[in-house]
Parts: sequence; structure tokens; C-alpha cells
Amino acid sequence: MAEHRRVEMAEALALGPGWRHACHVLLYAPDPRMLFGRIPQRYAVLMQMRFDGRLGFPGGFVDAQDASLEDGLNRELREELGEAASAFRVERADYRSSHAAGRPRVVAHFYAKGLTLEQLEAVEAGAPRAKDHGLEVLGLVRVPLYALRDGVGGLPAFLENSFIGAAREQLLEALQDLGLVAPDLLSSLKTPAGH
Repeated sequence: MAEHRRVEMAEALALGPGWRHACHVLLYAPDPRMLFGRIPQRYAVLMQMRFDGRLGFPGGFVDAQDASLEDGLNRELREELGEAASAFRVERADYRSSHAAGRPRVVAHFYAKGLTLEQLEAVEAGAPRAKDHGLEVLGLVRVPLYALRDGVGGLPAFLENSFIGAAREQLLEALQDLGLVAPDLLSSLKTPAGH
């Protein structure tokens, strides 16, 4: 796995023409439902199974014809998620962080966008008809934002999956910073070896 380091947006944009920029977004929505009638969902958070078998966030590379990072990200969302992604727009205000990897020379910009549950469910329902479904994107998954009584099931087990680049770290930071999980859940997680 390529090593990545966190960089500021201004530093990332000044890296020069030898670098490619990719943008990805964590889409989330309040979810008042209960699993098994007793486990609060709190929020629905989307990730996707990528073509390479790893989990990541919707998005992709910014092309030369894109006027901005956000224009490239919103174009990628329509390609990967379908027309329901046209109901909202990810803006610079949704930006969270950037990570640079030396080989290949790529900067990954990360955003988080709050939606209504109806918008998120429309994305899930329409994604199988998107241009890139079954090719670049093998399916959407919701992140379980709870731990089961055994302390393993739910988010702890989900975090054992293989993630692309900094996606695991981005997920954990966003869950904490946006208050998407119960405060004690993240502090109870043990970081697996190698992460």
C-alpha cells in the first residue's frame, strides 16, 4: 500500500502538473431507525466496494476539463451513483482533508456531505443504474455505526476490511468530528496492527 501524508489544500494545489488530484466524499444522513428494535442507527453512512475489492468513498480523478476539484467530484458522483447525485452538490465548504501519496503521484481530497435520508436512499436505489456500476463500483455499503454486545460485530468488524489509501482514517476522523457515532464507541475501538 502506498504511503500517504496529510497536506493542506493550498500545498496540494501547488504541487504542480506532475500530480493528479482525486476527490471522494462521505455521504451521510440522519437515520432514526432501530436495528432489532434496540440498536439506534443514528446515521446512515455510505461507502462503496471498489473494482479492486477494497472499500472506499464515491468519487474519482479530476479531469483537465473540470473547472474545480468540486466540479470533478460532482461529475464523478453522477457517473458512479447515477442521477440521484444531481439532487445535491458537494461544495468547497464540505471539504475535510487532503492526503498525498508519492507513488503514484496522487493527492486525495476528502469531503463529507450531509443529505436527507430520502436523498441518501434515492442514491442507493439509483446506483445500480449508474454508468460505472458493475465496472468501477461493485456496490454501495452502509457503515454499521454501532458495536454489538460481543464487542466485535458492527463497526469493529467493518474496520477489519481492506480500505483504499487513507479511507479508513478518513472514515474514523469524520465519524468522530461530525458526531455520527456514540461518543464512547470510537474510544472503545482497538486499532488493528498495521493500521
